[in-house]
Amino acid sequence: MIVGSVALDSVRTPFGEVTEELGGAAVYSAVAASYFAPVQLVGVVGTDFPEEHVSFLASRNIDLRGLQRAEGPTFRWAGEYEYDVNKRRTLKTELNVFECFRPHIPDPYRDAQYVFLANIDPCLQMEVLSQVRNPKLIMCDTMNFWIESKRDALLEVLKRVDVVFMNDEEVRQLFDTPSIVKAAHEVRNLGPSVVVIKKGEHGALMITDGAHFSAPSYPCEEVVDPTGAGDTFAGGFIGYVASTDDYSEANLRKAVIYGSALASFCVEDFSLRRLARLTIPQIAERYCEFKNMSFFEPI
Repeated sequence: MIVGSVALDSVRTPFGEVTEELGGAAVYSAVAASYFAPVQLVGVVGTDFPEEHVSFLASRNIDLRGLQRAEGPTFRWAGEYEYDVNKRRTLKTELNVFECFRPHIPDPYRDAQYVFLANIDPCLQMEVLSQVRNPKLIMCDTMNFWIESKRDALLEVLKRVDVVFMNDEEVRQLFDTPSIVKAAHEVRNLGPSVVVIKKGEHGALMITDGAHFSAPSYPCEEVVDPTGAGDTFAGGFIGYVASTDDYSEANLRKAVIYGSALASFCVEDFSLRRLARLTIPQIAERYCEFKNMSFFEPI
């Protein structure tokens, strides 16, 4: 089960521009996860949400009984990127129906064994946790805004989850330290057994009990639109773990690589266009490319 935002995004990069394309953290995560396992999506859209997007999500083996429809316009976000795609500028955020979103978990979803709390208000993440019964693995994501405005609530969420996703800037900010490794250990001290630090074009770092795993990013020749790459990474991660029902250290390392592979495809086109035409053999091929890129001989 994946809970988070469903949006209409308008994005401008040096390589083009799109207006009101399908987006949102829950959507990117759900589509990525759906390549490995069936997904239950919880979110909210307005009365103006295009049916073509509903049809697309349903075609991806995504259960939409948890997708609420509220009176009013759908959440919208607009942003632009420079040639350095790490530099993003938000042009517009219109929360609309998302501002009053209260996640209601349908009864069949409450037995979900794998739960991902995508980037939403930590108070809402706690509401979700109060409605699920006995999941095997709970993951969460967050952002700078919640660290600044709702730090205490976020810390309570972190005590309840197993896997935490943050980017390097966020984890440093949370514990006011320049060391992402030190900050990750501080997160683990709260309760999570796994901390995954997303470092954008510099890959990802996973810290578990006494082990550090560093994964490279894929050297894409063209990065068209990085929107949703982090959410795609998390979706690929939890989708793979759910499909194998194995959260051992060795399998979590594979999940990091599968998440990285999905994210590398995401950035190759605007919105979910590249993910929509992706195939399982292409994912497997890129997974092998990651393995070959990182291989070196022992001493």
